[in-house]
Amino acid sequence: MPPTADIGLIGLAVMGQNLVLNMDDHGYTVAVFNRTAARVDDFLAGPARNTRVVATRSLDELVAALARPRKVMLMVKAGDAVDVTIDQLLPLLDPGDIIIDGGNSQFSDTIRRAARVEGAGALYVGTGVSGGEEGARHGPSIMPGGSAAAWPHIRPIFQDIAAKFSDGTPCCDWVGPDGAGHFVKMVHNGIEYGDMQVIAEAYHFMKDGLDLSHDEMSNAFREWGEGVLDSYLIDITADILAFREESGSPHVESILDAAGQKGTGKWTAISALDLGMPTTLVTEAVFARMVSALKDERIVASGRLAGPHGDVLDGLAPNTPPETRREIAAHKRTIWVEKLHDAVYAAKIISYAQGFMLLRAAAVEYGWDLDYGRIAALWREGCIIRAAFLDDITAAFTTDPDLTNLMLDPFFERALAESEKGLRATVRQAVRIGLPVPAYSSALAFYDSYRSGRLPANLIQAQRDYFGAHTYERIDRPRGEFFHTNWTGTGGDTTAGTYEV
Repeated sequence: MPPTADIGLIGLAVMGQNLVLNMDDHGYTVAVFNRTAARVDDFLAGPARNTRVVATRSLDELVAALARPRKVMLMVKAGDAVDVTIDQLLPLLDPGDIIIDGGNSQFSDTIRRAARVEGAGALYVGTGVSGGEEGARHGPSIMPGGSAAAWPHIRPIFQDIAAKFSDGTPCCDWVGPDGAGHFVKMVHNGIEYGDMQVIAEAYHFMKDGLDLSHDEMSNAFREWGEGVLDSYLIDITADILAFREESGSPHVESILDAAGQKGTGKWTAISALDLGMPTTLVTEAVFARMVSALKDERIVASGRLAGPHGDVLDGLAPNTPPETRREIAAHKRTIWVEKLHDAVYAAKIISYAQGFMLLRAAAVEYGWDLDYGRIAALWREGCIIRAAFLDDITAAFTTDPDLTNLMLDPFFERALAESEKGLRATVRQAVRIGLPVPAYSSALAFYDSYRSGRLPANLIQAQRDYFGAHTYERIDRPRGEFFHTNWTGTGGDTTAGTYEV
């Protein structure tokens, strides 16, 4: 077999197959291999029939089919399978050949693998691919990082198959060295967790707090999607709420309320803890999924634990005429849907601000020169969190690449000034009627903490020094000077020192 294929791909699950077909649409010859040979046969006989896709039955045959420098993309399950495949590939490759991991690998694994592959003379790319099955087939957001020398060789393919912004700009660009691409994809997925929880809490508030019908909820989300909340997740939520079973009942209500997860949200939370960054909304979104999984326990608790119940009509006089009650209810619901809209917008701004705080901390920790405006631009189309306001985020970091926090950009500062009242009112109302809103609550707590010139951490420092001699800094002395107080009169001058989280 002459070496004519532009790229090889290993792993023909849904994402792998659709990326191959996408590449074929754009004129590239792709050689494919799958550990289960029958899947290759089925692919060539089915979706890849009448394409230029080349079937191979072994890794040797795959490598032999590739033009130099050889480019091999792995679309296998994250974890050990990636390492095993690298072990099998490396002896078959020459210096300058390229291995690309397109799965949801943990960025720390990508850092390790990049060092190993580069040490063997080959090049390594860890790339985030977002957009699900549809994105992979018709244009995903792609976030590559790793060996910079590989980028000129893979750039034409990746940018051709990527989603395109309205001006034709591909939603694919080089992110940075070693694990930078997978870190950016991890933060993307963490923000995705947060967005989904924020939307779920809006649905819960509409359904149980406002007593809206599913058609009314769907219409509300559809209207939201025509303004600042224009996004993929808002759009599909409107579709989901309008979807009916054959019986006519809302399909979403037949789905068990126990959310699954694949780990990237948890990785985001762990990385935030490691780097000392308060990505509170993403973390609460992860915990919310964990709480949802306690379905059996929640059913028991729902009949035993006390708490308020009610909706926005609470407080009306019992003898209010029905027509008046309906008019008041309609008016109140309209007002609360507007407040809820602002709550969603404010929470999203805060969540994205936290995500970019985490990216900035990672850039310092790992020595990455990240372009935050360019990263935001990569997410404008193709990916799950694509949204209109990513244009505003791109503009914010393009105007000021050294912007400390997204909330301090003039545009978002004004947006929060207008929307935080809705967030505050929604949290207050939810608490009053007993609806859990962990994403909104954590967003508001972070916002209020971040805008506070003084927090009660001075008392925490005093407590730490009292029981553990951990020392503290003083407001009337330069930062970096530490002091200890003999609080009881019986302690000594020995201290335990301090550390930075």
